[in-house]
Amino acid sequence: MSRDRPSIHLSKGLEIGYKRPLARFETSVTLQNGTHFLLGRNGRGKTTLLRTIAGSLKPVGGKVDSTGFTQYLPEDIRFDAEMNAAWIFRSLIAKPRRETAMALAKKIELDVRKPFGRLSTGNRRKVTLIAAEFSTRPGQGNILLLDEPFSGLDAFSRQAFEEHWAATDDNVLRLVSCHPDYDSMRISSAILIDGASIRHLQGEKTWDELKNLLN
Repeated sequence: MSRDRPSIHLSKGLEIGYKRPLARFETSVTLQNGTHFLLGRNGRGKTTLLRTIAGSLKPVGGKVDSTGFTQYLPEDIRFDAEMNAAWIFRSLIAKPRRETAMALAKKIELDVRKPFGRLSTGNRRKVTLIAAEFSTRPGQGNILLLDEPFSGLDAFSRQAFEEHWAATDDNVLRLVSCHPDYDSMRISSAILIDGASIRHLQGEKTWDELKNLLN
């Protein structure tokens, strides 16, 4: 089976924003399969950049090129309040992958019979993450743009998703906007929005080292 590698190319001079530039890439950046973290202080443009890459927001200047089946998962996505997770998974996940998706739901203690509207914030996030992860296409490159995916999740559930990422990163590129919740978290690839400038840092660093670079 062909497993084409996904990629995102962000051109030098790419400007993101709403009519007026909010931040700009000073050099071109190319991301390939694996996990990349998008870091910046509140209001600096993390969601704006994800939306620009997804194509739901036009760049103010410059260009975005991507290769791969792309999904954008916003922080506030919702389903009908009366639907339960089992119904959502049947609707969005291909039958051959549902059993594995349900096994992950059980592992992270998600009640798939409970209506979506009655789930806690963290459990709603579990539903949307599982739906996105198991809607990727095994035979081709995939891009997942994840906006604050760990919001409301406990450490055990977060670890379970990170283990799933590690097992599937050969044909999935994940760009993850987040606020790391512990200083020792290790990050090997990070897009940093530092004031009005956006740059890419590679090489393993801790969140404690990276947060001091943000203005």
